[in-house]
Amino acid sequence: MSAKTKIVVLHMKELIYTLIFAGLGILLVILLLFMFLPREKDGESVETMQYVAGVYSSSIMCGDSTVDVQVIVDENRIQSISMVNLDETVTTMYPLMEPALESIGSQVIEKQTTEGITYNAENQYTSIVLLNAIENAVSKAKIVEGEAAE
Repeated sequence: MSAKTKIVVLHMKELIYTLIFAGLGILLVILLLFMFLPREKDGESVETMQYVAGVYSSSIMCGDSTVDVQVIVDENRIQSISMVNLDETVTTMYPLMEPALESIGSQVIEKQTTEGITYNAENQYTSIVLLNAIENAVSKAKIVEGEAAE
């Protein structure tokens, strides 16, 4: 057997360029993975839109007058609840409406739901009417599964 020796000549300049480009390629792939993979922590899900952001209202008949309960939402939270078109006659005839709405509204904003809301027995019926109006306005804002937001 004859052993022929093969000599391989590596130019140091080409070897360095190859290592630099390989390192940059690996760095680019890692950067793309961090940018485009979903950021999901253990046990937590990615937050999706619950509402179509906007101002929604529901009307309540108080004798001859109409009062609108206005709910302002963003994509994920109920921001504020207030009464609009409130006449002086309505505040005089129904003095418990404003304090009841303040109490219920603060609870709904804190809990982000209309479930489990507590109210005083003395203004039970007023609170139920207001809570139904809030639920109606929030249901207008909710995104139904399978439908795209317009």
